Amino acid sequence: MTETNNTAKLWDLIKSVEVAMMVTEDGGHLRSRPMAMSQKEFDGTLWFFTRADSHKVTEVQSEQRVNLAFAHPGKQDYVSVSGTAALVRDAKAVEDHWTESLKVWFPKGKADPEIALLKVTVQQAEYWDAPSSTMLHAYGYVKAALTGESPNPGGHGTVKLS
Repeated sequence: MTETNNTAKLWDLIKSVEVAMMVTEDGGHLRSRPMAMSQKEFDGTLWFFTRADSHKVTEVQSEQRVNLAFAHPGKQDYVSVSGTAALVRDAKAVEDHWTESLKVWFPKGKADPEIALLKVTVQQAEYWDAPSSTMLHAYGYVKAALTGESPNPGGHGTVKLS
């Protein structure tokens, strides 16, 4: 397993994943829900729009540690991100991360009184990026059948940010 502090590698793996599963703790139980990232670049922080009165906000105010699971099966890329979440109610942050598609959830737009962001400060991520082409899978199958050895499954590593 490779260990690195390469934020570019992490961003390359997650930027095209439309929805991550965010895991929070709710009274001693883990809960997951789909969340869409809202950003064009990555500096160690991930941003997600939410309603300030949502239950997940209560959860992260009680227990800030969260996990984000990203999967891009077509590319065989999988990432698990650990970090801390905080509620942000700041007009500039809303403006910086806003896209028109968010009107589906916030019909009043950026001025919606319940609009907020969850800011996830990434501490560490673990990734698996396997070759995804049909030819490489076929090669791996043939190699395993002929030699009894597993093919190289691709990259696996950890990115530590703090």
